[in-house]
Amino acid sequence: MPGPFPFPTPESLNSAISLATAFGLGTLIGVERQYRQRTAGLRTAVLVALGASAFVDLGMRLTGGDGATRIVAYVVSGIGFLGAGVIMKEGMNVRGLNTAATLWCSAAVGAFAGADLPLEACFVTVAVLAGNTLLRPLVNLIDRIPIDESATEATYEVQVTVAPDQSGPARDLLVERLEAAGYPVGAIEVEERGEEAVDVVATLTATTVQASELDAVTSALQARPEVRHATWSAQSGD
Repeated sequence: MPGPFPFPTPESLNSAISLATAFGLGTLIGVERQYRQRTAGLRTAVLVALGASAFVDLGMRLTGGDGATRIVAYVVSGIGFLGAGVIMKEGMNVRGLNTAATLWCSAAVGAFAGADLPLEACFVTVAVLAGNTLLRPLVNLIDRIPIDESATEATYEVQVTVAPDQSGPARDLLVERLEAAGYPVGAIEVEERGEEAVDVVATLTATTVQASELDAVTSALQARPEVRHATWSAQSGD
Protein backbone atom coordinates (compact mmCIF):
# COMPACT_ATOMS: atom_id res chain seq x y z
CA MET A 1 0.00 0.00 0.00
CA PRO A 2 1.57 3.30 -1.07
CA GLY A 3 2.30 5.84 1.66
CA PRO A 4 0.99 9.39 1.77
CA PHE A 5 4.23 10.65 0.22
CA PRO A 6 5.08 8.41 -2.75
CA PHE A 7 8.59 8.32 -4.12
CA PRO A 8 9.02 11.11 -6.73
CA THR A 9 8.48 9.98 -10.28
CA PRO A 10 10.60 11.13 -13.22
CA GLU A 11 7.70 13.37 -14.28
CA SER A 12 7.47 15.05 -10.89
CA LEU A 13 11.23 15.55 -10.77
CA ASN A 14 11.05 17.12 -14.22
CA SER A 15 8.34 19.49 -12.95
CA ALA A 16 10.50 20.38 -9.96
CA ILE A 17 13.41 21.22 -12.27
CA SER A 18 11.14 23.40 -14.42
CA LEU A 19 9.82 25.29 -11.40
CA ALA A 20 13.31 25.70 -9.94
CA THR A 21 14.56 27.07 -13.25
CA ALA A 22 11.65 29.51 -13.44
CA PHE A 23 12.22 30.56 -9.82
CA GLY A 24 15.93 31.20 -10.32
CA LEU A 25 15.61 33.08 -13.60
CA GLY A 26 12.62 35.05 -12.35
CA THR A 27 14.71 36.06 -9.35
CA LEU A 28 17.44 37.44 -11.62
CA ILE A 29 14.91 39.57 -13.47
CA GLY A 30 13.15 40.63 -10.29
CA VAL A 31 16.32 41.72 -8.50
CA GLU A 32 16.99 44.34 -11.16
CA ARG A 33 13.38 45.62 -10.92
CA GLN A 34 13.53 45.66 -7.10
CA TYR A 35 16.84 47.53 -7.12
CA ARG A 36 15.29 50.28 -9.23
CA GLN A 37 12.23 50.39 -6.93
CA ARG A 38 9.74 49.61 -9.68
CA THR A 39 6.05 48.95 -9.03
CA ALA A 40 6.44 45.23 -9.78
CA GLY A 41 9.57 44.01 -8.05
CA LEU A 42 11.28 40.79 -7.08
CA ARG A 43 8.33 38.79 -5.78
CA THR A 44 6.07 39.75 -8.68
CA ALA A 45 8.61 38.74 -11.31
CA VAL A 46 9.25 35.41 -9.56
CA LEU A 47 5.55 34.63 -9.17
CA VAL A 48 4.84 35.46 -12.82
CA ALA A 49 7.65 33.16 -14.00
CA LEU A 50 6.57 30.42 -11.59
CA GLY A 51 2.91 30.63 -12.57
CA ALA A 52 3.66 30.49 -16.28
CA SER A 53 6.01 27.55 -15.75
CA ALA A 54 3.50 25.65 -13.61
CA PHE A 55 0.63 26.06 -16.09
CA VAL A 56 2.73 25.11 -19.11
CA ASP A 57 4.19 22.14 -17.27
CA LEU A 58 0.67 21.05 -16.31
CA GLY A 59 -0.37 21.18 -19.95
CA MET A 60 2.65 19.11 -20.89
CA ARG A 61 1.85 16.52 -18.22
CA LEU A 62 -1.83 16.23 -19.17
CA THR A 63 -1.93 16.31 -22.97
CA GLY A 64 1.63 16.77 -24.17
CA GLY A 65 2.74 19.44 -26.60
CA ASP A 66 -0.77 20.32 -27.77
CA GLY A 67 -1.87 21.07 -24.23
CA ALA A 68 1.21 23.17 -23.56
CA THR A 69 0.60 25.16 -26.74
CA ARG A 70 -2.92 26.02 -25.65
CA ILE A 71 -1.74 26.97 -22.18
CA VAL A 72 0.96 29.25 -23.61
CA ALA A 73 -1.68 31.08 -25.65
CA TYR A 74 -3.69 31.74 -22.49
CA VAL A 75 -0.58 32.81 -20.59
CA VAL A 76 0.33 35.33 -23.28
CA SER A 77 -3.13 36.91 -23.24
CA GLY A 78 -3.66 36.63 -19.48
CA ILE A 79 -0.39 38.28 -18.51
CA GLY A 80 -1.56 41.36 -20.40
CA PHE A 81 -4.21 41.99 -17.75
CA LEU A 82 -1.60 41.77 -15.01
CA GLY A 83 0.71 44.11 -16.89
CA ALA A 84 -2.08 46.64 -17.31
CA GLY A 85 -2.30 46.88 -13.54
CA VAL A 86 1.18 48.42 -13.25
CA ILE A 87 0.63 51.03 -15.96
CA MET A 88 -0.34 54.40 -14.53
CA LYS A 89 -1.33 57.62 -16.28
CA GLU A 90 -0.30 60.86 -14.58
CA GLY A 91 -1.54 63.82 -16.59
CA MET A 92 0.01 63.49 -20.04
CA ASN A 93 2.65 61.02 -18.81
CA VAL A 94 2.34 57.24 -18.76
CA ARG A 95 4.44 55.23 -16.30
CA GLY A 96 4.99 51.51 -15.90
CA LEU A 97 5.17 50.44 -19.54
CA ASN A 98 8.67 49.02 -19.14
CA THR A 99 7.70 47.20 -15.94
CA ALA A 100 4.66 45.70 -17.68
CA ALA A 101 6.85 44.56 -20.58
CA THR A 102 9.30 43.02 -18.10
CA LEU A 103 6.46 41.03 -16.50
CA TRP A 104 5.45 39.82 -19.95
CA CYS A 105 9.02 38.65 -20.56
CA SER A 106 9.10 36.98 -17.13
CA ALA A 107 6.08 34.95 -18.22
CA ALA A 108 7.97 33.97 -21.38
CA VAL A 109 10.89 32.78 -19.26
CA GLY A 110 8.52 30.69 -17.16
CA ALA A 111 6.82 29.28 -20.24
CA PHE A 112 10.17 28.16 -21.67
CA ALA A 113 11.08 26.55 -18.35
CA GLY A 114 7.72 24.78 -18.12
CA ALA A 115 8.11 23.49 -21.67
CA ASP A 116 11.41 21.82 -20.72
CA LEU A 117 13.51 24.38 -22.61
CA PRO A 118 15.78 25.70 -19.83
CA LEU A 119 18.56 26.89 -22.13
CA GLU A 120 16.11 29.02 -24.10
CA ALA A 121 14.72 30.36 -20.82
CA CYS A 122 18.25 31.45 -19.91
CA PHE A 123 18.65 33.17 -23.27
CA VAL A 124 15.44 35.16 -22.73
CA THR A 125 16.56 36.10 -19.21
CA VAL A 126 19.89 37.41 -20.47
CA ALA A 127 18.11 39.41 -23.17
CA VAL A 128 15.67 40.92 -20.63
CA LEU A 129 18.49 41.92 -18.27
CA ALA A 130 20.45 43.40 -21.16
CA GLY A 131 17.44 45.41 -22.25
CA ASN A 132 16.85 46.79 -18.77
CA THR A 133 20.49 47.55 -17.96
CA LEU A 134 22.80 47.77 -20.96
CA LEU A 135 20.38 49.88 -23.00
CA ARG A 136 19.91 52.43 -20.19
CA PRO A 137 23.06 54.47 -21.04
CA LEU A 138 21.98 54.56 -24.69
CA VAL A 139 18.52 55.82 -23.70
CA ASN A 140 20.08 58.55 -21.55
CA LEU A 141 22.36 59.56 -24.41
CA ILE A 142 19.46 59.82 -26.85
CA ASP A 143 17.39 61.81 -24.36
CA ARG A 144 20.16 64.41 -24.13
CA ILE A 145 20.20 65.04 -27.90
CA PRO A 146 18.44 68.36 -28.72
CA ILE A 147 15.12 67.79 -30.48
CA ASP A 148 14.65 69.13 -33.99
CA GLU A 149 11.04 70.31 -33.81
CA SER A 150 10.68 70.24 -37.58
CA ALA A 151 11.46 66.50 -37.61
CA THR A 152 9.44 65.49 -34.57
CA GLU A 153 5.99 63.99 -34.93
CA ALA A 154 3.59 65.53 -32.45
CA THR A 155 0.06 66.76 -31.91
CA TYR A 156 -0.17 70.53 -32.28
CA GLU A 157 -2.87 72.77 -30.84
CA VAL A 158 -3.52 76.46 -31.34
CA GLN A 159 -5.60 78.17 -28.67
CA VAL A 160 -7.26 81.57 -28.46
CA THR A 161 -9.11 83.05 -25.49
CA VAL A 162 -12.13 85.24 -26.22
CA ALA A 163 -15.39 86.39 -24.65
CA PRO A 164 -18.17 83.76 -24.70
CA ASP A 165 -20.19 85.68 -27.33
CA GLN A 166 -17.14 85.73 -29.63
CA SER A 167 -16.57 81.97 -29.71
CA GLY A 168 -18.27 81.51 -33.10
CA PRO A 169 -16.32 84.23 -34.93
CA ALA A 170 -13.14 83.10 -33.17
CA ARG A 171 -13.60 79.58 -34.52
CA ASP A 172 -13.93 80.88 -38.06
CA LEU A 173 -10.97 83.23 -37.64
CA LEU A 174 -8.77 80.47 -36.21
CA VAL A 175 -9.55 78.05 -39.03
CA GLU A 176 -9.05 80.77 -41.64
CA ARG A 177 -5.64 81.87 -40.35
CA LEU A 178 -4.33 78.34 -39.92
CA GLU A 179 -5.43 77.16 -43.35
CA ALA A 180 -3.93 80.28 -44.88
CA ALA A 181 -0.62 79.31 -43.26
CA GLY A 182 -0.89 75.80 -44.73
CA TYR A 183 -2.01 73.99 -41.57
CA PRO A 184 -5.48 72.39 -41.97
CA VAL A 185 -7.50 71.96 -38.79
CA GLY A 186 -8.45 68.41 -37.81
CA ALA A 187 -10.70 69.29 -34.88
CA ILE A 188 -11.80 72.39 -32.98
CA GLU A 189 -13.33 72.66 -29.52
CA VAL A 190 -14.64 75.40 -27.25
CA GLU A 191 -13.71 75.08 -23.57
CA GLU A 192 -15.26 77.27 -20.89
CA ARG A 193 -12.98 79.30 -18.60
CA GLY A 194 -15.66 80.64 -16.33
CA GLU A 195 -18.44 83.08 -17.12
CA GLU A 196 -16.32 85.73 -18.84
CA ALA A 197 -14.03 83.79 -21.18
CA VAL A 198 -13.77 80.66 -23.34
CA ASP A 199 -10.86 78.92 -25.02
CA VAL A 200 -11.18 77.98 -28.67
CA VAL A 201 -8.70 75.14 -29.32
CA ALA A 202 -7.83 73.92 -32.82
CA THR A 203 -5.97 70.62 -33.31
CA LEU A 204 -3.89 70.50 -36.48
CA THR A 205 -3.80 67.55 -38.84
CA ALA A 206 -0.08 68.10 -39.42
CA THR A 207 2.38 66.11 -37.28
CA THR A 208 5.30 68.46 -37.99
CA VAL A 209 5.33 72.24 -38.13
CA GLN A 210 7.67 75.18 -38.39
CA ALA A 211 7.64 76.93 -35.03
CA SER A 212 8.19 80.32 -36.64
CA GLU A 213 5.08 79.89 -38.77
CA LEU A 214 2.85 79.10 -35.80
CA ASP A 215 4.42 81.98 -33.90
CA ALA A 216 3.42 84.27 -36.74
CA VAL A 217 -0.15 82.92 -36.71
CA THR A 218 -0.56 83.38 -32.96
CA SER A 219 0.96 86.90 -33.15
CA ALA A 220 -1.55 87.86 -35.83
CA LEU A 221 -4.40 86.41 -33.77
CA GLN A 222 -3.19 88.20 -30.65
CA ALA A 223 -3.38 91.50 -32.53
CA ARG A 224 -7.11 91.08 -33.09
CA PRO A 225 -9.18 93.19 -30.66
CA GLU A 226 -11.57 90.35 -29.78
CA VAL A 227 -8.73 87.94 -28.91
CA ARG A 228 -7.49 88.19 -25.33
CA HIS A 229 -4.73 85.64 -25.64
CA ALA A 230 -3.33 83.34 -28.35
CA THR A 231 -0.82 80.53 -28.03
CA TRP A 232 0.17 77.15 -29.45
CA SER A 233 1.51 73.96 -27.91
CA ALA A 234 2.90 70.59 -28.95
CA GLN A 235 2.54 67.15 -27.40
CA SER A 236 5.05 64.56 -28.53
CA GLY A 237 3.66 61.43 -30.19
CA ASP A 238 4.40 57.83 -29.10
